[in-house]
Amino acid sequence: MQIKKFDSINVVPFIDIMLVLLVIVLTTATFVAKGVIPVDLPESKVAAKQDNKKNLTISIKQNGEISFDTTVVLIENIETKLCDYEADIPIYINCDKNAKFDHFVVLIDILKQKNFTNLGIITKKD
Repeated sequence: MQIKKFDSINVVPFIDIMLVLLVIVLTTATFVAKGVIPVDLPESKVAAKQDNKKNLTISIKQNGEISFDTTVVLIENIETKLCDYEADIPIYINCDKNAKFDHFVVLIDILKQKNFTNLGIITKKD
């Protein structure tokens, strides 16, 4: 039996792995740069564009997680967190269409108790 001499390294598998890692990094960087919480919005025929002035966006994810802009808030702490905001601030509610309706109702109830009246519900136009 004759031993083959090993003159070079096959770098093709290494290049394949690096390309896959590059795709993963670029995809992740895109989501991080946007700073948007992914929520599957319900559709509406008369959806209006959201203005990006000083406002508060409250997101309810499918699993019931509630976020004030990008900060996750427990449902028990919503009232205390709302004390940080003025009553006339525009509040946009961004609720996943598959989220439990209970979370939405609790949020609206707390907002009404705290006299927040400038409310909007974010939908996507079909």
